[in-house]
Amino acid sequence: MKNNLLYAIIIMVSFSLMSSTCSSDDDGNNSNNNSQEIAQIESQVELGTWIVSSFIDSGQDETNDFNGYGFTFASDGTLTATNGTTTYTGTWSITDSNSNDDSSDDIDFNIFFPVPDNNDFEDLNDDWDVVSHSATTISLIDISGGNGGTDTLVFTKL
Repeated sequence: MKNNLLYAIIIMVSFSLMSSTCSSDDDGNNSNNNSQEIAQIESQVELGTWIVSSFIDSGQDETNDFNGYGFTFASDGTLTATNGTTTYTGTWSITDSNSNDDSSDDIDFNIFFPVPDNNDFEDLNDDWDVVSHSATTISLIDISGGNGGTDTLVFTKL
C-alpha cells in the first residue's frame, strides 16, 4: 500500500513538473507578431504612386510587361494600375502568414487583379512574401509550389 501511495505521489509530482515547463506559442507574447511591421508597410505603400521596377517570373525578366503603369495602393484595399489609357482595378492587403508552406513569421503582400489567365496582370496575383521594404522600395518573393520556380517583384516609389 505504501508503495502504491509513493508511486502515485511520484507520478503527480512528475506531471506537475512537466506541465510547468511546457509553454504555448499562443500566450500573447509571441515573438512572431508582425502587426507593427505590417502597419508600417501599409503606411509606406499608401503614400504616392509606385512602379514595377523589376518582375522576374521563374527566371524570365518580364518587367517590360508593366512599363508605363503607375500603381496606387488605397487605404480601403483597392489597388489601381494605370498607364493613362488602360486602368486595372484590383485589391491588395498585407497579412501575417500562418501557412504551413511558409515560415511562420513572414508577412504576405497579397495582390489580386480580376483578369483572365492570359493577361500579364494575372502574373501579379499572389500572396507574395515581403523580403524588404522602405519608404521608396518594396521587394517581394514567391516560390511556386507547382514547379518550384522563384518569382520576384520589386515596386519603387515614383
